[in-house]
Amino acid sequence: MARVRCLLAFLSLLLLVISLPATTGRVLVASGASAVESRRYAVIFDAGSTGSRVHVYCFNDGLELVHIGSDIELFVKVKPGLSAYADDPQAAANSLLPLLEKAVGVIPEELRNKTPIRVGATAGLRSLGTDKSNQILQAVRDLLREKSSLELVDDWVTVLSGYQEGSYLWVTINYLLGHLGNKYSESIGVVDLGGGSVQMAYAISEKAAANAPNVPRGEETYVKELFLQGAKYYLYVHSYLNYGLLAARAQILKVATNSYSYCILGGYNGVYDYGGELYNASSSPSGSSFTKCRNEVIKALKIDEPCKYLSCTFGGVWNGGGGAGQKTLYGASYFFDRPSDVGLVDPAATSAMAKPSDFMKAAKHACKVTMNTVETKYPNVRKNDLPYVCMDLVYQYALLVNGFGLKPRQNITLVRQVRYGDSDFFGEAAWPLGSAIEAVTSEKINLKQF
Repeated sequence: MARVRCLLAFLSLLLLVISLPATTGRVLVASGASAVESRRYAVIFDAGSTGSRVHVYCFNDGLELVHIGSDIELFVKVKPGLSAYADDPQAAANSLLPLLEKAVGVIPEELRNKTPIRVGATAGLRSLGTDKSNQILQAVRDLLREKSSLELVDDWVTVLSGYQEGSYLWVTINYLLGHLGNKYSESIGVVDLGGGSVQMAYAISEKAAANAPNVPRGEETYVKELFLQGAKYYLYVHSYLNYGLLAARAQILKVATNSYSYCILGGYNGVYDYGGELYNASSSPSGSSFTKCRNEVIKALKIDEPCKYLSCTFGGVWNGGGGAGQKTLYGASYFFDRPSDVGLVDPAATSAMAKPSDFMKAAKHACKVTMNTVETKYPNVRKNDLPYVCMDLVYQYALLVNGFGLKPRQNITLVRQVRYGDSDFFGEAAWPLGSAIEAVTSEKINLKQF
């Protein structure tokens, strides 16, 4: 009997998802009481390693975005992130209060108790360990219940798995571009470089999915089966914890064979603090060097780790086999932010085309700079990041080419925001929209595992 109930529930969900129309990129302006009732809001907190952000979305019955004010989402952010309050859970929760107040303020009062609110913490909180992260998450749940009437389930305040981050971002990008419902070969692959982790996600063929390697019990599978807007996708997703831009600095400094690193700009003598641990961050007597820094980065990436599969990325991880779903690739988060900081792309742009070889060229220039001149050379780089500008760019180049196996001249779209279909509006290139789509449709992104 239980199996019959589960099957009926699954079939009902499948019919719901298949019946959803594909997005057209139209932005709707709803008015009147009936229009308000047909709207569904979702509030999604992105509690990242460098800061907390809130996204509020509004959908109509056809899963098309509806105006919130003059835009298609409310987006507000604060710094630092929850992990900065490792020993004070209440302070961590309170840091979200200004965001919560702004989010609640744009939702009609009569819809608030029907509006799901989710908090997804990422690698920064994950790095604190189970006890501290659970204390912070519980403090956040308590705050949300006390300060709002939004719909909340305990499990909606959680540390996201790397799979969820990657899959939600893939849904976000492809939804905004209007690709959901198309063939997998017409979808866009994404690589998301956060502070604590990096995710690769792209759709693969059914044959490739059937041949995906098994993983040890308790670990995330490489491939999930998704039903989205009438189409079935086999999504390869892998998250590399400790290989986000900020976490990777620690990994690189750990493998330096001397008391200094060739990735640190000449003239800098200090320590790097990541996750409460301190790492020696001193320049070599001769300053930074692109070639020698790249050697350190490749060592940190564990490129030479044995590969048990037909092909791997780094650290012995199966690469998904490549294919049409990875042919067009979007790079998000620090893949946009750091290049914009150093002038590789226009900081005012929403997206830009680049090649890994562009990162190499920028890295070679950065590695010739010293601490005496770096502030003049890169005025848009934050002061705390200046000693690592060579390291960051070398890492991004090596990650793309040596880690993910991209060709140096392969085009990548570096993206901060994505145009919504053929409209004049842009959505943030971040995982929360994918989570919001799941929340308002009651659709589980990971319907089936391989």
